[in-house]
Amino acid sequence: MTDTEPETFPDIRDAVRRLCSRFPGAYWRALDRDRQYPTEFVTALAQDGWLSVLIPEEYGGSGLGLAAATAVLEEVHRSGCNGGAAHAQMYTMGTLLRHGSAAQKAMYLPKVASGELRLQAFGVTEPTSGTDTTRIRTFARREGDHYVVNGQKIWISRAEHSDLMVLLARTAPRDEGAKTSDGLSVFLVDMREALGNGLTIRPIRTMLNHATTELFFDDMKVPAGNLIGEEGKGFRYILSGMNAERILIASECIGDARFFIDRASAYARERSVFGRPIGENQGVQFPIARAYVQTEAAARMVAYAAALFDAGKPAGTEANMAKMLASEASWYAADMCVQTHGGFGFAEEYDIERKFRETRLYQVAPISTNLILSHVATHVLGLPKSF
Repeated sequence: MTDTEPETFPDIRDAVRRLCSRFPGAYWRALDRDRQYPTEFVTALAQDGWLSVLIPEEYGGSGLGLAAATAVLEEVHRSGCNGGAAHAQMYTMGTLLRHGSAAQKAMYLPKVASGELRLQAFGVTEPTSGTDTTRIRTFARREGDHYVVNGQKIWISRAEHSDLMVLLARTAPRDEGAKTSDGLSVFLVDMREALGNGLTIRPIRTMLNHATTELFFDDMKVPAGNLIGEEGKGFRYILSGMNAERILIASECIGDARFFIDRASAYARERSVFGRPIGENQGVQFPIARAYVQTEAAARMVAYAAALFDAGKPAGTEANMAKMLASEASWYAADMCVQTHGGFGFAEEYDIERKFRETRLYQVAPISTNLILSHVATHVLGLPKSF
């Protein structure tokens, strides 16, 4: 590897491809039809250690960097599988790892690494605040040796399939701090104890099988010992986790884009119309080639952002740009792949329409394209803020 050539982790990629080969398109189509969670797939990822690559070896993980984790998720998606059911197990624990107490890390991280505990839920977004995180209303009030939580969260994926949740809540009103981000605190919630005891989970059916939910907190009690770090400092605790999330999801988009390019290229070579392969026609060739160019460029940005993150350098802007470029590359590739296949692109058995729906999500989440552009405009180019 040179300074201009990022590490590609061929051994990791090969092992992940072998695992994914056990879960072909028919497996995902059956789950998609009934909106079921891929329990067997997630269990296999956990048992083989792929969900604990970022957990240090002292806690039972692999102790690898974010770049290695991006290789895992890229191959998952390029293989036609979907890492969205499990990817939070990689990055959500980062808040606990970086800001939790020694006792908290010793208690939870080894069990997360082994798969005994699932830390899949990240409770931030609310119906009235969207991505304006400083305006969340869920409030945690200290009462003796515990906090009492009241409020609501939305678009919280995997809540029904998680044992633990990292929860962001206000512990002081927004207008009392020097900054609007002051007064936000992070808690580790044991959902097994909370469910039915102040926590209600309501599934939301969407256009894709993403196991997303709405959460309601009604005097839910959280032990004071489950506060992560200092009270009121939670906003900065979750920022690095959000950067990791954006970089990892960008790698999933790269995997999706390469899935579509692989499928479109193969189909264009094999499909014959008017006595010749459709791939001979530049009207078919050029969109495939453009998708490839866009994907390769985006992949370099993802690798750069991951390298910055692993080096402990600021990576917020690069994480945002990587996510935007990769999601746009995957969406272009998805549309191209459907167009290349014509009517067959809409057929369930080809898996393209399923992946088409899945990759559309990343134009919106975990941060929308417009907010990324706003970040670059104001934080990099020095343009005045509009909000």
